[in-house]
Amino acid sequence: MAQGSQIDRRRVLTLFFGIAVAVTLIDQVTKHLTVVYLADREPVKVLGGLVYLMHVRNSGAAFSMGTGVTWVFPIVALVVTVVLGFVIRNVRSTAWAIALGLVFGGVIGNLGDRLFRSPGPFVGHVVDMVSLLDERGQGFPVFNGADSALTIGVVLIILLELSGRQRDGTRLPSRAEKAAAERVKAEEAEKEQKAEEETRG
Repeated sequence: MAQGSQIDRRRVLTLFFGIAVAVTLIDQVTKHLTVVYLADREPVKVLGGLVYLMHVRNSGAAFSMGTGVTWVFPIVALVVTVVLGFVIRNVRSTAWAIALGLVFGGVIGNLGDRLFRSPGPFVGHVVDMVSLLDERGQGFPVFNGADSALTIGVVLIILLELSGRQRDGTRLPSRAEKAAAERVKAEEAEKEQKAEEETRG
């Protein structure tokens, strides 16, 4: 392996794990503060009611989905963790490292709740605390830091795919670029054909 590739791989792995650790720490610290200071209290109004902080226990997935099958989510999280472990080995793109790091950190943050919070291992309820525009969390599902990181990471992945940015750091040409290349190729072929006709003439 070339020295440059080794440096790229080290940089990508450092970025990936650094973001994942930061997301996990922020998520767990905010959850701890939520349990300590917001449990059994009225929601705290922030930014003039744009955001409300509260203590909610969620047995479902991100944004309170699938509350009836709590045990499934730790298994899914473990599978995603393994898949990301394989995927990151071939990543050389900074943007992809950031996106996957956000997803990994979000998965680990909520997985920790599933494994270690009540009512028990693999069925633990996730701590959520952020509600938008509603002090009862009715207008939009209450979420946490891990949910936010997951959402941002997935959106980034979709944008990277749509823009043709590959995990190895290369970029696929857009439709406009392909069309321009085809036009240039057609013009060159036309010039060559005219040149041949003039030579024969």
